This record gives sequence, structure tokens and C-alpha cells, in this order.
Amino acid sequence: MTVPQKLSFKQQQLIVREDAIVDAVNGLLAKKGYDLMTMDEVAAEVGIAKASLYKHFPSKEALAAAAMIRLLENTLGYVRSLSADIPAIAQLRAILQWALQVRMQGGLPTLPAENTTLRDGLINNMKYVGKVLDLNELLGDLIEQAKKEGAIRADLPTEVVLFTIYARSCDPSVDYLKMMGQYTDVQIVDFLLLTCFNGLG
Repeated sequence: MTVPQKLSFKQQQLIVREDAIVDAVNGLLAKKGYDLMTMDEVAAEVGIAKASLYKHFPSKEALAAAAMIRLLENTLGYVRSLSADIPAIAQLRAILQWALQVRMQGGLPTLPAENTTLRDGLINNMKYVGKVLDLNELLGDLIEQAKKEGAIRADLPTEVVLFTIYARSCDPSVDYLKMMGQYTDVQIVDFLLLTCFNGLG
């Protein structure tokens, strides 16, 4: 049995600083989006020199990947914490509810789908890809189970249901409804859950 090596003070400092950087990136991505976020802003938000920031993350794409990896790790942690005794459809609903609540609190980074440099950077990041595949597998299994339980139409392809749930978590209607100021965050989340899982009928 190998004993885990204790981290040095310098290594601990490095981890704390990188966590602070990812926190800042997460907030800026949620507020401004990827295109408007700059390395200067991230460095200023953390209170470090831009040169120090580049020692931790060599590019804006690497920063975005780190934020997405953390989001995926948190999501995987939440999905795995759900009791297997709960019906699969209730678990899927709880997962979307959790994701929407995270988004309402400004914790869901938004990344442009059309940015090829960013997309290529994420696709080539093995840690990111591994987490995405893990999450797809967990949700895919729940969708299949919900089909067997009769809660989701059996003729709907699993990937269609999966991408529908993903799409609802970053639905732009959330921002418009929030901007209108007529509904509370709880009501907005309930509206999206209702339309996703119960339809419009």
C-alpha cells in the first residue's frame, strides 16, 4: 500500500491560487461570456500579475477548459450522490433542477459553440473529454432506465433526450425571463422543469 505524499506548502499555495483563478474565470464566463472575458480581467480579479496567470494557464482556452472541468466534476459529484432508490425520471429532473439553480447563482459558465479555437482546445483536452463521457454515460443509463419504467417514450433516441436536458440547462429563455423581472428564480426554474418534463399540454 502506498502512503499518499504530503503536499509541500508551495504545492498547497499553487492549488489555492489555481482554485481562485478558476473561481474568477467561472464568474467572468457566467457574467460576460467567453468572447468578452480577457486574461487581464482574470488576473485583476484574482489580484495577480498577468505573467503569473500565464504560469498557471497558458491561454484563454486553457482557462475555459479548467472552468468546464470543475463544472463537470461538480455535476458528476451531484449525479453520483442521488439515491438509486429514486425513480430514474425523478433523478433526471433533480439533475436539471440542480444545474438550473447553479446557473441562477452565476455558477454556470457560458461558452460559444461557434468558436473553433475553443472547441478544438476542449476536444483535445483529455481530462475534459473524459468527464463529458462519464457524464453522458451516467445520464444515458438514467434515460434508458426511465424508458423501461415508462416515464420517457421508448421511441425517442437516448441522445435526443440527453441533448434536450443539456439544452435546457443553458436555455437562453432563462436570461430573458430573469431580465423581465416578473418571476422569481424559483419560478423560472419550475417553468423550465415543467416544459422539459411535462410538455406544453
